Amino acid sequence: MKLTPECLVTIEMSNPINKHIASRLSSLRLSQCMLTAGCLFQAVWSHQAGLPAASGVKDYDIFYFDADLSWEAENEVILETRQLFNDLGVKIDIKNQARVHLWYGERFGRACPRLGSARDGVDRYLVAGTCIGFDPETGEVYAPYGLDDFGQGLLRPNPQNLQPDLFAYKARSYQERWPWLKVLEPGSPGLG
Repeated sequence: MKLTPECLVTIEMSNPINKHIASRLSSLRLSQCMLTAGCLFQAVWSHQAGLPAASGVKDYDIFYFDADLSWEAENEVILETRQLFNDLGVKIDIKNQARVHLWYGERFGRACPRLGSARDGVDRYLVAGTCIGFDPETGEVYAPYGLDDFGQGLLRPNPQNLQPDLFAYKARSYQERWPWLKVLEPGSPGLG
């Protein structure tokens, strides 16, 4: 499927949860705030498979960037987010990308460099084609590797975050839900 940013937004907003989140997100007044990860790309893969856009979505990820590195500041945002979206009945996972380097190593067993923006967080997904963020306030789609791999269902390791074992686990997880996805090895042509 040839995917344009406009087509992507139309499909991802066919998931009513994405639509509700996008319409309310600006009320949090967070810097560099974007909806990202599975709730976006899984809507497209489910659409391609003839499934409802919310099919397979485990949680709804929101990234933002705040120079305040305290847990207290992030926790305040988490609590405010829970209250704002409580009626939706889904798991919302909001993370300050400025703080990721503080906990990533303990959680995943590998260090993460200090990130300089919310986009830097999107840039670190394991699968290149899933590096996608959507800013509901501006309507901008951020896709550093373009939309070709994503639209064609190609799973290729992200060259900025090569972790073969974690990539293989993630790719298998996606293929279990969308069997038509194709795994490509590092260095495969056509990225972007």
